[in-house]
Amino acid sequence: MNRSLEDILFGAPTPRARTLSRGMSVVAAGVLLLLAAGIVWRFHAVGQLDARYWKFFAWPTTWAFLAKGLLGTLASAAMAAVIALSLGLVLLAGRLARTRLVRWPAVAAIEFLRGTPTLLLIYVCFLVLPSVGIKLSTYWMLTLPIGLSTAAVVAEVYRSGVLAVPRGQADAARSLGMTEIQVFFSIVFPQALRYIVPALVAQLVIVVKDTTFGYVVTYGELMQNARVLIANYHSLVPVYLIVAALYCLVNYAISRASRRLGRPVH
Repeated sequence: MNRSLEDILFGAPTPRARTLSRGMSVVAAGVLLLLAAGIVWRFHAVGQLDARYWKFFAWPTTWAFLAKGLLGTLASAAMAAVIALSLGLVLLAGRLARTRLVRWPAVAAIEFLRGTPTLLLIYVCFLVLPSVGIKLSTYWMLTLPIGLSTAAVVAEVYRSGVLAVPRGQADAARSLGMTEIQVFFSIVFPQALRYIVPALVAQLVIVVKDTTFGYVVTYGELMQNARVLIANYHSLVPVYLIVAALYCLVNYAISRASRRLGRPVH
């Protein structure tokens, strides 16, 4: 019996489809395991997994140096996130304004910041601003461009959430005599946040990754300190494996922390 398109897209999978899905998952897992084994074997063949490249990880000074870089990464990412979330809300307000004199500049700022590479903004802070007498610390040369670039994307994420809230919610609030500001911050925006939690988490993860541009301004973040270790001990693969694990832990912590915000209200 032929199934309708709606049933195929949204209905429960058939036993045959479940069997096919499990089989493809097993095959994909096997391919990934073989690929991982091949990479590990290749690293072993070129000597990158030798004990001499790992022994300095037994020294407390190595971990203290990595921890210092990790703190630098977290400090920059946290402030960039605050800038992005706050400025994104301001840009959203401008983007939704009814007055053209407010809306058009907000749209222009969003499109400019969203279309400009973060690295280019960092170079502007690093090379252009000092030439006109504006001198920033290496922390702000990295943090400010990341925050500005992310704010434009966050503004659009906010807007998508606001537009997803049923219009009747706002109309009902207005009928009770609430002002537009009360309607937005008490009714619309809290609901919008729950729609966009996954997208916001993705942007915060990108913020953490963007801090790796710290090498441009020699800011002491995690990747910059990793490069120092590699230069001193010639331990390329082990250092990058450890650093990758640290980044994964940070991003996993962000995802876990966001789940509470994303839970539905009962």
